[in-house]
Amino acid sequence: MKKQRIAVLASGSGSNAERIIQHFAGSDLAEVAWIGCNRSEDRAGVYDRTRALGMETVFFSPDALKDGRLLQLLLEEEVDWVILAGFLLKIPEQLVSHFHHRMINIHPALLPDFGGKGMYGMHVHRAVKEAKRDESGITVHWVTAHYDEGDIIFQAKCAVAPDDDPSEIAKKVAELEHRYYPRIADALIRDAAIQHEHIDE
Repeated sequence: MKKQRIAVLASGSGSNAERIIQHFAGSDLAEVAWIGCNRSEDRAGVYDRTRALGMETVFFSPDALKDGRLLQLLLEEEVDWVILAGFLLKIPEQLVSHFHHRMINIHPALLPDFGGKGMYGMHVHRAVKEAKRDESGITVHWVTAHYDEGDIIFQAKCAVAPDDDPSEIAKKVAELEHRYYPRIADALIRDAAIQHEHIDE
């Protein structure tokens, strides 16, 4: 099976995008072939992070996501998998259906709690703190056309101490994201490749 081509979509600092690129560097299984961001370079750190790794991040507008131009770009780049890494826009049905079970997202809380529209970044960690939860974590899930509603693939938890502020919760959750997200993506792509080989036999 040919090496799988991954597109990473990001909206912010790009720390997860960076880890994913590093994880697949030199992999026989897959490579990050394209990185896109819906925010301009002065509003998102992902451009600098990927440039430091020798990859340029491509800007695309929210309209390009909605009207199918982004999908066309991904098709031209022969993308097999899409990984959302801190990407904040809703994914349209056309894109979801094309990459059915080949598009994943990571959410910085234990879904189904603290998910949905507007629940991203520090908004999530403040909500966890206000709810006085004693744990938080990450959820990797399949992407659907609705925020945070896709089937859950993997979760990992971290303890939240009573005196942890939202930024301390954020740090604990980010550590889980960086540790597990590239490995989960790798396992999913590898599993799909094995299934594909069995079908071809």
